[in-house]
Amino acid sequence: MAGFKTAFFNETVKLMKKKKIMAAAILSILAVIIGQVAVTAIKHGLGLRVVGSTEFPLVVLSVFTYTILPLFATFVAIDMFNGEFSSNTMKLTLTRPVSRFGVFSAKVLNVALFILANLMFVMILSLLAGLLFNPSSAGLMGMIKVVLSYVVTFFPVFVFALFVVLLSNMIRGGLAVFFLSILIYIGLNFLGILFANYASFLITSMFEWYTLWISDQINFFKIFRQALIMAGLGTMLFSAGYYLFDHKEI
Repeated sequence: MAGFKTAFFNETVKLMKKKKIMAAAILSILAVIIGQVAVTAIKHGLGLRVVGSTEFPLVVLSVFTYTILPLFATFVAIDMFNGEFSSNTMKLTLTRPVSRFGVFSAKVLNVALFILANLMFVMILSLLAGLLFNPSSAGLMGMIKVVLSYVVTFFPVFVFALFVVLLSNMIRGGLAVFFLSILIYIGLNFLGILFANYASFLITSMFEWYTLWISDQINFFKIFRQALIMAGLGTMLFSAGYYLFDHKEI
């Protein structure tokens, strides 16, 4: 356990030093600012109140989860594995007194940490922006829905990141993994539109899982079904990724 904690801490330190973290933070801030400017322009230009203080974070989330978040989650997942293999630093990582499973788990846990931290960062920014420009429309129930939406969005995005981790251990070139991940991501979204009746089985369509939690009539069966799909898919992707990582020659 001590070895895993050390490995996790080391991976966290390496993650915090990556320039992509700063880029993700800057783009997240810009996304919130641009969204609020657009909402304010519509409000003052056309006299229409598009969203309230607690509705604005949900609008931001609907765009953020399909653009910036999966993109940078892909970057981080690739850096965690392909980046170290390419720079030959993986040998040093594996010489530490910790099993390969511990190293793999520490890396995956840091990918999860990045996704959750990015979501919480955007949630706080969008809430502050919403409260600043529309303070009168704030409400406790709205705040609860926002927090719940951002928390549950973590799970489908993390499962997609596990898919990128699998590709990273299957293909050595980071650039190849990135383009393949993007193509598959676009393909899954296209299939979700083409076969709308089966879209709920595709992980990218589950990026909107939060809408099931905050609807007026909650469909518990659909929530439970998609939770089982994500749990099963996540377990298989994690296991397959670890198998490839464990058998990979350094």
